[in-house]
Amino acid sequence: MSAVPFTHADTTLLSDGLNQVVADGATPGGFLVSGTASGDRTTVAAGVISPETHNEAPDDRTVYDIASLTKVVATWPLIGRALHAGFLDLDTPVRDFLPAVDGPAPSVEPTVRQLLAHTSGLRASTRLDHYVDRTELLHELILREPLETVPGPHKYINRGFILLGLALAHVHQRPLDELAADMWDEFHMNATTYGPITPNPWVAPTEARPGADRLWGSVHDENAATMGGVAGHAGAFASAGNLAAYAEALLSAAPTSPLGNWLTASMKPQAEIEPGLSRGLGWILAAGGTVSYHHGFTGTSLYLAPATGRYIVLATNAVHNGAARTRLAPLRESILKTITTT
Repeated sequence: MSAVPFTHADTTLLSDGLNQVVADGATPGGFLVSGTASGDRTTVAAGVISPETHNEAPDDRTVYDIASLTKVVATWPLIGRALHAGFLDLDTPVRDFLPAVDGPAPSVEPTVRQLLAHTSGLRASTRLDHYVDRTELLHELILREPLETVPGPHKYINRGFILLGLALAHVHQRPLDELAADMWDEFHMNATTYGPITPNPWVAPTEARPGADRLWGSVHDENAATMGGVAGHAGAFASAGNLAAYAEALLSAAPTSPLGNWLTASMKPQAEIEPGLSRGLGWILAAGGTVSYHHGFTGTSLYLAPATGRYIVLATNAVHNGAARTRLAPLRESILKTITTT
């Protein structure tokens, strides 16, 4: 099926929405790409990268801390590759892909599938800072924690993707950031990397926390920072142009290819989040499972509609101006409605 292009009305609505959240002070600026698997792209920039560091409009090369988009831009595709290569199995407990843990470990039973689908029952509050003085390996500390709930119901849990990142590193005997870098090179995502990165005018800064300088090139997620900036749940930086290239690679992959198979499998609902929304493997699913998407806490989003070959990338540093989720909600709702409508 050929890709369904966005209409002028679609792109005007998206442009107006981005400009409105900037005017409302939700973010200093942002960049949005609406595109198709065939490489057609319509872009819009609004506001500035930061009034403190570069009072110019962002473009498709501006690098953003993508926060939890790391889950679907780094960890999720690497899991798919590891499954295809036989390094992992979806329905095997993740403990089998990590260094052995002796003694009681209540959280060893959740499977790779449950970690991807946020149905593992692991502790939801991440707070790895509680472990900074401990000498045990991080996976051991997490697996020794009691389960918070019985596995099955959906609850968004960073710990699951932290464990998946550690498992990837263990089964490959290579650091997660090296695995990701090699993969991103294959996707021609040369601006995508784990941090920290050197601050420069084209890197969008994030939050200024009390008593500290504004974060600029250092990961915003405190738990990823505790892990040195490299984690399965957060820590990656990318440009809107690179995210668009990634979306195009996913949508143009042959259905029988490993990547195409993995996307199809991941868009099968695993658990209900709320009426009308389900969780697949990694991705949130909407519109009856025809649209998959994910957000990053800093103000980023990626939406895919494989049936129509369309995607939308939203890159902002909204946490620069405070809490991002509520203030970006109208724009994100508009994006979801636009990509769902054919």
